[in-house]
Amino acid sequence: MLNEVKKDLERITLEWLENDYLKPDNLFVVGCSTSEVAGKHIGTSGSEEIAEVIFYSLNRLAKEKGIHLAFQCCEHLNRALVIEKRVQENLNLEPVSVIPVPTAGGSMASFAYNHLGDAVVVEEIAAHAGMDIGDTMIGMHLKKVAVPLRFNQKTIGNAHVTAARTRPKLIGGSRAKYA
Repeated sequence: MLNEVKKDLERITLEWLENDYLKPDNLFVVGCSTSEVAGKHIGTSGSEEIAEVIFYSLNRLAKEKGIHLAFQCCEHLNRALVIEKRVQENLNLEPVSVIPVPTAGGSMASFAYNHLGDAVVVEEIAAHAGMDIGDTMIGMHLKKVAVPLRFNQKTIGNAHVTAARTRPKLIGGSRAKYA
């Protein structure tokens, strides 16, 4: 199973690396149900082993693109996010006092909290792009306007993957109509 997850992540990471959707210093939000990756119902079978594979694959993407990762917690922590303290400070985000654990935050956020450099948790961000692994609903943490991406790799393990980037709002223009 872990080998399949690694291969799926290699393919999707390569797709992110080959396009120009990510710019240096962009925020990239990751929502992930390791239960869904394992073929179980969301929130029922969290896996630190799966979280580790996903974390290090996305860490490669972050290093090569020069972006910052934000790992979304589960609904029990109101989908708060794990980020590096320097990112929190640079964006002037208010930290909250919680430590994600597999049963409250999820295995992915818990693993990220323990393996990111100087991790903190914040309640919300406005990310430039992101990836939702297992239908965890990252939309609340994306900038306006989200643009869905159609990658060839549509799953990681057994989990459905949705990716998005954002763009500035288009106000007016040739297709706009006014009263």
